[in-house]
Amino acid sequence: MITLYDPFEGMQFGPGRCFLTGQAVGPDDTVPVFGEWLQAAYELADRPIYLLDHSQTTFAALRLPLAPALHPRLAALEAEVQAAAQAGPVALRALPPERLWQWLGKMYYGIFVTELLQQQQPLIKPQYPLAENVHLLQRFRSFFQLMQGLRVPTDYADFVPGSLFILEVDEHYESPAFEYDDDLNTLAFSIKLGQAVLVATLGDIGFIGQAMRQVYADAQRPLHPAQVAEFKARAYYAAYLLAPVPDIYPRRPTPADAPGAELVLDALVDDITATIFNPWDNLAYAHTLTGLWPRWGLTEEIILHNPFQPLSLLYDAHGQPQSAAQAAAQIASLT
Repeated sequence: MITLYDPFEGMQFGPGRCFLTGQAVGPDDTVPVFGEWLQAAYELADRPIYLLDHSQTTFAALRLPLAPALHPRLAALEAEVQAAAQAGPVALRALPPERLWQWLGKMYYGIFVTELLQQQQPLIKPQYPLAENVHLLQRFRSFFQLMQGLRVPTDYADFVPGSLFILEVDEHYESPAFEYDDDLNTLAFSIKLGQAVLVATLGDIGFIGQAMRQVYADAQRPLHPAQVAEFKARAYYAAYLLAPVPDIYPRRPTPADAPGAELVLDALVDDITATIFNPWDNLAYAHTLTGLWPRWGLTEEIILHNPFQPLSLLYDAHGQPQSAAQAAAQIASLT
């Protein structure tokens, strides 16, 4: 069976080692964290990215070391997503979810490791060091094992590696052509490509997708940008509440597994009777919403006007899904 690389032994992150195999690579053996087609399509190369320590880098500067033999695999993934992104939300939804998950996961990994390495600088004293968050590193380690699907054809046996949601922004409402944001501590990531918005919780083996399946079904329509932000807040807060860290077990393929798979990953939660999500707290959820709604002037005071029922733009006062136009009217009346 393929020997999986474990960069957590000695924290072997950074340049000089392929991020998927650990083998030594040269300084030119790298790939961009954000694909070159993505940088070209949205003129990202020189745009700044602000890190947790308030320093900044650029989209073009974010790169990952990669063994030469794996370059064609990642290039094929980028080409696959590029074609779907150019065709729009319907084409993105038609892609195998694990392929989109791998594409989003590569970007999250690149940002996380950039932050991790930056915090190891001797003069950097972050308020909440990533490397000292044991629970986060456990989650990241599990996530990294799932990322081996970037390296070889992999079958995720009877589970999905993460929860993936593809939303559509109503073109009648102004919004940037490209946006991305993340929550490094919960392995949540979102990116906007034109009218399509991809939201992912990357290490939950599908728990959040199951919990949000009705909200996601109700969101299958063109949404006001503030409605998209609410959906993201729900996903991000669910990732914060998620309690278990799945154990990932690699094994050899059998005839019952997906044809062509060179690696099979099984996922197990230690105690299936344990609580999957910690208790919901309206105030904490309102904090998450507030962080995603400043563009529309929706303050925490407005959100918690009824402290037992935080403001929603996805649903009306009777709990029914509402249109983008209804949401826009609601925002106007509140602000």
